[in-house]
Amino acid sequence: MTPEVMLMLAVGMVVGLGMLGPALAIGLIGYSALQGIARNPEASGPIMTNMILVTAFAEAIGIYVLIVAIILTIMVLPTLIGG
Repeated sequence: MTPEVMLMLAVGMVVGLGMLGPALAIGLIGYSALQGIARNPEASGPIMTNMILVTAFAEAIGIYVLIVAIILTIMVLPTLIGG
């Protein structure tokens, strides 16, 4: 395998494994928020606010992973086109 192929495989692994964490986190956040609302419906406002805030933080990690993958891809593209 050439170094370019190895780098593209690394990009794929970074995105795959890096997006796994935020995806699981968002699922657990939603699950826990719905459980809390089901147990105490009067507290749905604060629970929903906190859920949205924490979900935004979890999605930020996914965006960081995407930026790293784009940077790694930009590093390998000039070698693939021969430039």
